[in-house]
Amino acid sequence: MPGLPNGGYAFTATVPVRWSDMDAFGHVNHARMVTLMEEARIEWLLSAGEEYQPLIKSAMIVHVDIRYQAQLRHEDSPLRIGMWIKGFRSVDFTIGYEIRANGSLAQQTKPACVASTQMAVVDIEAHSLRRLTPTEKDYLRQWSRNT
Repeated sequence: MPGLPNGGYAFTATVPVRWSDMDAFGHVNHARMVTLMEEARIEWLLSAGEEYQPLIKSAMIVHVDIRYQAQLRHEDSPLRIGMWIKGFRSVDFTIGYEIRANGSLAQQTKPACVASTQMAVVDIEAHSLRRLTPTEKDYLRQWSRNT
């Protein structure tokens, strides 16, 4: 995709699968997948730099959507999690995820999991939603796929 490196991702994280992330059937547990996505998202947002800390510190999750397309197991570790901004509005933005098993063919295969998290931005002092600033919107636009 034009505009973004790494196969159309704004950021790609490599996240290890722990034994405790597995369910009784040997798959990554659904609740743990949300945690693995969180670890990747935090790594990405913390890499953004000091000037974007107000956006990062004021964003909270309001919706999570996960669709599984293949199994992920402990031996698929570490997972490669590609992320980008799917869209944004006046008070929120949505992060897209494609999660793949690690390996030389990982980028050539369809993702095992596709997901998104909708993040609302809040004024922490007032305990209410706040609008994204023009600077924050410009930054989110840079992380967006050109579709």
